[in-house]
Amino acid sequence: MTWRSVLLLALGLVVALPQGHAKAEGRSGTVSAEDWQSYKAKFLDPGGRIVDDGNGGISHSEGQGYGLLLAVLADSSADFELIWSFTRRELLLRNDGLAAWKWSPSEKPHVIDINNATDGDILIAYALTLAGERWKRKDYLAAAAKIAKSILDETVAEYGGRTLLLPGVAGFSAGDRDDGPVVNPSYWVFEAFPVLNRVAPSPKWKALQDGGQAMLDALQFGPRKMPADWVSARTRLKPAQGFPVEFGYNALRIPLYLVRAGSDDTALLSRLREGMLGEDGDLLLSDVATGSVRATLNDPGYQFVNHILACVIERVPLPERVKVFSPTQYYPSTLHLLGLSYAKEKRPECL
Repeated sequence: MTWRSVLLLALGLVVALPQGHAKAEGRSGTVSAEDWQSYKAKFLDPGGRIVDDGNGGISHSEGQGYGLLLAVLADSSADFELIWSFTRRELLLRNDGLAAWKWSPSEKPHVIDINNATDGDILIAYALTLAGERWKRKDYLAAAAKIAKSILDETVAEYGGRTLLLPGVAGFSAGDRDDGPVVNPSYWVFEAFPVLNRVAPSPKWKALQDGGQAMLDALQFGPRKMPADWVSARTRLKPAQGFPVEFGYNALRIPLYLVRAGSDDTALLSRLREGMLGEDGDLLLSDVATGSVRATLNDPGYQFVNHILACVIERVPLPERVKVFSPTQYYPSTLHLLGLSYAKEKRPECL
């Protein structure tokens, strides 16, 4: 997620969309009512916040955005409104229209870092757009447009011939850091860009799409040829200073979002799969300089990323153990539901 991955032990999108893929609103209902009930019973508190149980029970704009998106995919308007009410009331406190990224139940005031996290803002605006279109809610569409315009105005930067998405308004630009601008490749939520273009039309969305694709193609660090979580774009692309030099909890979601965005780039998907595949479908986090394994993740939500790649690339059906959703922790459970939603809609042969 951010400077967050360092502060919070790493929380744990990207290629151009094919023509005609923009109608993401058709995905509503692809999260089953049973799976959504299981998810919200564990991670959605009565006040409307998504609880990150892997990071001390805090909430953040990313989690609220994911919760909103899953509520749309589950076709649950009441839960969407609950999550949106908390998000609007507790996080949309900044003067620029973006959300403060971190909310802690044990601190007063609860917002303990007012900086934004751009992936969270994108997810919130994306979900609001889908919800507004599905449920004919002009207020959701207006809120989405406001956030989307702020994303363009405050976090999209032109530097060195690239159109970049800054992870936050403060702390990542060329003026903020010696190796700036610094970006996080997993913040490119490509499936969202054409949707956000409907509420805040701008050529910048396409520029981000194209630039993100080119960046990911170039991010082949170390013997595994993997992207790093945090990348300096000052001169040539390289791992950013002050962050773990790793393919970590941030970057592991890149392949899932590639397939959700409709990527048919078999070479790219195969490279990522090879670099992160462990035994029995386990997902490997690695040092991008040496290729050494940093962690082996066997949660079904993490494993799902490797297994959906196997299905997309080689038509290998998903193993039974990842077809069934049972919530574990916030982050892998979120990836799991997003992956199952994609398979249900676009890859029924995987199921």
